[in-house]
Amino acid sequence: MGMIARVLTVAFEGIEARMVEVQCALSPGMPSFQIVGLPDKAVSEARERVRAALAALSIALPSKRITINLSPADLPKEGSHFDLPIALSLLAALEIIPREELAEIVALGELSLDGALVAVTGALPAAMAAAEHAQALICPSSCGPEAAWVEAARVFAPASLMQVIRHYSGQAPLSPARPGEVQPAVASRDFRDVKGQERAKRALEIAAAGRHHMLMLGTPGSGKSMLAARLPGILPDLSPTEALETSMIQSIAGLLVQGGISRARPFREPHHTASVAAIVGGGKGAKPGEISLAHHGVLFLDELPEFPRMVLETLRQPIETGEVVVARANAHIRYPCKFLLLAAANPCKCGYLSDPSRACARAPGCGEDYLGRISGPLMDRFDLRVEVPPVAFTDLDLPASGECSARIGARVAKARAIQAVRFAAYPGLRVNADAEGSLLEEVARPDPEGRAMLTRAAERFGLSARGYHRLLRVARTIADLADATEVRAPHMAEAISYRMQGVAEAAQ
Repeated sequence: MGMIARVLTVAFEGIEARMVEVQCALSPGMPSFQIVGLPDKAVSEARERVRAALAALSIALPSKRITINLSPADLPKEGSHFDLPIALSLLAALEIIPREELAEIVALGELSLDGALVAVTGALPAAMAAAEHAQALICPSSCGPEAAWVEAARVFAPASLMQVIRHYSGQAPLSPARPGEVQPAVASRDFRDVKGQERAKRALEIAAAGRHHMLMLGTPGSGKSMLAARLPGILPDLSPTEALETSMIQSIAGLLVQGGISRARPFREPHHTASVAAIVGGGKGAKPGEISLAHHGVLFLDELPEFPRMVLETLRQPIETGEVVVARANAHIRYPCKFLLLAAANPCKCGYLSDPSRACARAPGCGEDYLGRISGPLMDRFDLRVEVPPVAFTDLDLPASGECSARIGARVAKARAIQAVRFAAYPGLRVNADAEGSLLEEVARPDPEGRAMLTRAAERFGLSARGYHRLLRVARTIADLADATEVRAPHMAEAISYRMQGVAEAAQ
């Protein structure tokens, strides 16, 4: 057996890219082409794509035993991005490409039968891994703008296998890829278009400022979805670090468009027929779910009680921890999921429980049964609960008089800046919703009157420890919006009013 040709590639575990060494050996024996090292179906089929691509370039495979090993052999290998590293290791074994050149690169890409390189998912995490190991990255041309956002990595993005060969033979060296364009924010809907609903607007401002979870209850057509659609317009842009985190998740999911990275916060609104795997993550390849795609953004669940109970209950742990572990028999994949949960629901099945003229004969039992689909532990995780009453049709003809999204967004951005300074010394903490324990007691300690008010509310409403701490967080955010250094009684009173309103009133 001659020398073994080696080239590095990656295998994905969530948003983490683990290094894999592709080894190629040519040995005497019956002509064959085998791939070993726990490949899945897509990787096993690579030998046919590689054979056809090399034939298209007039490169004949030798009449020898060809063995491709993917090391470490006990790590599952999934996806078509192994085509390019397998082809490169084979070309190096055939001495068409210098072996020493391959020692400095990480490669990924799918091959078409004519030798062209096809886009694959995960170029951004692969570039991060290449940079950590001081390697260059070779990927398809359509993936280059995405991978080039990692400035520490040298990224080359050929359009075909022939371009890779010409690059390493010195005939036509490739130029480094350039980062994609920053995607402009899509013009969002403005709060100025919403007539009335001032309390709901105020609650959304608080939710946006501190990343507090919020539930809206109201009759059909009262404006819940309309309000939710305007929440992205008051959220501040993603920081560079946050944009990179969300883009890595989107890269694994194949959602980055032309390598462009957006600074707008994600807004995901899955339908209530979505499965557990679609919401939390899983399925083939344990792909990220909606809660991870909403990382640093908003997850809007309309018609909350209509979601399957199992789906709703799976949200409880990710809401608390900010990450989700997709457990499978052969892998445990971890995804981040710090999101703002915004939910909307009708007060009952028919939707008109709070309207005496239209409520059904089953009131109030129908409301209790309908909202009872939302478990107490999940309800306890909503910091803000707001009733959204219907707007009289006579008011719809009145001119718009509310604040525009730009002014509300400016206050939210100012409050977020205050929190950024407050938590600068605490890695992983960015907003008030992240604070807990002694740190929360320190930054959100109310004045004596506010403390007495909080104690009375806890005793009267039987608050859990979680509810008690969530009240402190909301009060701290309200104080931040008022540019107050201390949490005072008015801030605590407003926080308590949002915590206790909504479900109890709607079910009566």
